[in-house]
Amino acid sequence: MARHDPLRMSRRRRKPVIMNRMMILPVTVATVAALCVAALGATITDLGPWYQGLEKPSWNPPDVVFPVGWTIIYALITVAGINAWRAARTSIEAEWVISLFALNGFLNILWSLIFFRMQRPDWAFAEVIVLWLSILVLIAYCGRFSRSAALCLVPYLAWVTFAGALNWAVVDLNGPFG
Repeated sequence: MARHDPLRMSRRRRKPVIMNRMMILPVTVATVAALCVAALGATITDLGPWYQGLEKPSWNPPDVVFPVGWTIIYALITVAGINAWRAARTSIEAEWVISLFALNGFLNILWSLIFFRMQRPDWAFAEVIVLWLSILVLIAYCGRFSRSAALCLVPYLAWVTFAGALNWAVVDLNGPFG
């Protein structure tokens, strides 16, 4: 008779709803955060006369490659953030995941601000090193409890490595700045 207890059935039915809500929060927060970082970065990026006038290395990809590449990278960052947040074993680990991703997003936007708005590729190169290190920290920290999150961040590290090399080439070909 206990099998047909309405309260017991109600609890069973609520559990999947609670689990779905718990899954929705990381997905929503990570997606909104990634979209905000991408939108701010895109807004700050100015491919106008100053940028077009810079001498770039022969291996510089066409400008259309960057938005495509960043779209893929932001999608992977979002997946990594969701996986790491959900895999965190404690609320403190989850808070660190959010904090590290927030710091990384700030550094990502800061690079665009320094390079494009302040027109200081030399300072941006120093900043991209800090950004690169923040990605390494994310990979190491998230990899402690989510291998998939760490693996999703590897293309981001490769992309920023390439961007850093390109940034250095622009400094080398066009400096001094300021």
